[in-house]
Amino acid sequence: MNVSGMVWAGTLVALTAVLLVDLFIIGRRPHEPSVRESSLWVSFYVGLALLFGAGLWVTAGGNVAGQFYTGWLTEYSLSVDNLFVFVIIMARFGVPRKYQQKVLLVGIVLALVMRGGFIAAGAALLAQFSWVFYIFGAFLIYTAINLARQGEPEEDEFKENVLIRWSRKALPISRDYDGAKLTTHQAGRRLFTPMLVVMIAIGTTDLIFALDSIPAIFGITQEPYLVFTANVFALMGLRQLYFLVGGLLDRLVYLSYGLAVVLGFIGVKLVLEALADNNLPFLNDGEPVGWAPHIPIWLSLTVILGCLAVATAASLVKSARDRRRELVDVHR
Repeated sequence: MNVSGMVWAGTLVALTAVLLVDLFIIGRRPHEPSVRESSLWVSFYVGLALLFGAGLWVTAGGNVAGQFYTGWLTEYSLSVDNLFVFVIIMARFGVPRKYQQKVLLVGIVLALVMRGGFIAAGAALLAQFSWVFYIFGAFLIYTAINLARQGEPEEDEFKENVLIRWSRKALPISRDYDGAKLTTHQAGRRLFTPMLVVMIAIGTTDLIFALDSIPAIFGITQEPYLVFTANVFALMGLRQLYFLVGGLLDRLVYLSYGLAVVLGFIGVKLVLEALADNNLPFLNDGEPVGWAPHIPIWLSLTVILGCLAVATAASLVKSARDRRRELVDVHR
């Protein structure tokens, strides 16, 4: 793709405007959104992503649009999995429901900034060193194995990182929240509220998530414009999705296994493409490996959709069976 500076600027202005609308709504009236409100916003963001992909189809062709849709679906699925950790963080720190929107929006902004930096660095590395594909592929395969072994995190498995523990010890923090404020006055002193620690927890979690998601999207497409827009559209509706499906997350018991297969597939795809374009002197005398195929985008999209559909269906079936067993046990 040859994306002009005007297109980049127009895209950034439009997406920033949508984000500012979100900020205005939360700043004007902090609240816990209803199912109807959340559904409308999620539908709006999904529709926006689908329209953007359709625009790419018209202007740049089906292959480019397919890369965007596949990348967006992958990133959106990873974002849903990330909601498990967000739910745990909110519960652990006892964040009032009506202020959780602000926490999530700040987390999304931090994620966009971090991922923007990782995308720029990743694009620069790939442009200079093709062997980075081997590293990305191996990392995704390693991540997939760990995800399949560990499953979804439980609340008692969440461990505070070094930065969170340091902030608790080093900063003067009040015991109670003061609305959604980061600081408060108590007995003539200015103190930080627990909201600051929550922001630190969300921000550091975003950083960890970016380390998984950026190699995954580069396994789908190496076009920086598509990588960036797929990430933005996947994150923009995350706040509303949190309130829409928050109560259903515990029913998606097999989602982590479906995502593990997806990440493993993308990791293998990256390694195969690196072999097909190989120029490492110590591997095959610096020549491309003839048997290594380039996996087409339609096959990637089919595999990803299939894995997520099977994982979701299997999760809902198991959850329904578990609830029936619980009801039977109660009536005994």
